[in-house]
Amino acid sequence: MENVSLLEQRLQAAIAAVHPADAGRTASAKAHWDAVAKPLHGLGLLEDVLARMAGVAPLRREYKKCIVSFCADNGVVAQGVTQTGSEVTALVAGNMLTGRASVCCMSQVAGAKVLPVDAGMLVEVPGMHSIKVARGTKDLSQEPAMSRQECLSVLLAGMDLAGALAKEGYTLLAAGEMGIGNTTTTSAVAATLLGRPAVEMTGKGAGLSDEGLHRKIAVIDAAVALHRPDPTDPVDVIAKVGGFDIAAMAGFYLGCALHETPAVMDGFISTVAALAAVRLCPAVRDALVASHLSAEPGAGHVMEALELTPLLRLGMALGEGTGAASVMPLIDMALRVYFDMPSFDGIGIDAYQPL
Repeated sequence: MENVSLLEQRLQAAIAAVHPADAGRTASAKAHWDAVAKPLHGLGLLEDVLARMAGVAPLRREYKKCIVSFCADNGVVAQGVTQTGSEVTALVAGNMLTGRASVCCMSQVAGAKVLPVDAGMLVEVPGMHSIKVARGTKDLSQEPAMSRQECLSVLLAGMDLAGALAKEGYTLLAAGEMGIGNTTTTSAVAATLLGRPAVEMTGKGAGLSDEGLHRKIAVIDAAVALHRPDPTDPVDVIAKVGGFDIAAMAGFYLGCALHETPAVMDGFISTVAALAAVRLCPAVRDALVASHLSAEPGAGHVMEALELTPLLRLGMALGEGTGAASVMPLIDMALRVYFDMPSFDGIGIDAYQPL
């Protein structure tokens, strides 16, 4: 790994190079929607999403899509905050690699590639792309989850991966995750960034009992009190109470914005990573598409902080990138209307007027 000062310099250079969305292209897309022969704003949020995407890069009739699922293990599992053990992370990651995970099945319908990435798993899965600097995080109830150097290294690797995919011709990217224990780390990061108590930001994850939920909240409260992460410094927050998947996704969203590629968020974990990225670089928000509202209790607070409206509310809590896959066909359908529907002028009737 590079030393911390060089990593910090790379991060600041990337932040400085991110441009806000092109307001002119966004306005033109909205005007085009109003000219399409349908009721004004008839497609609701889908019109808004395409207008946002147009601000990032000119709209395309078809997008080459990739969902990157960042897989990592979390030392806090030792505190009994999960129903299953860390061995499940590698099992699901292996299924992603062979196309047998949930996100793979859904992405086949969405026309998206799935790229599982080892961001910090305890074991190696042969053939899996890796940006790993450590085998899982430390137990955040006892010590910081990772060093600042490790956090920056994984964050920048996530950023570089987004750039590499953009250069390969992918024009719509998404980030998901897999990692036992990552709703604990995510709730800790979210509670710190938003200044809210852990009890408001923490749910049962993959099926905890009431007793397990109380234990999980207590672990988060104790870790935040012990490490005192700085809410004005997202890197410090992720390093002390977060996970490698969160660091990688925060960097990934930064990389998407840097390379002018729209980025579809998934559920609670990926939106908290996006919030960290936006706190680092506010212009990143312009590149983000909110797929769905997770069933986790803190998800709504995070979405409010991002000032984005999710397309779907399905009560999903699966992760992996499945929420992002769910909205991709909707985006494709909206693109078909945008490009192929005639205008009011084209069919010789008066356009709807805003009243």
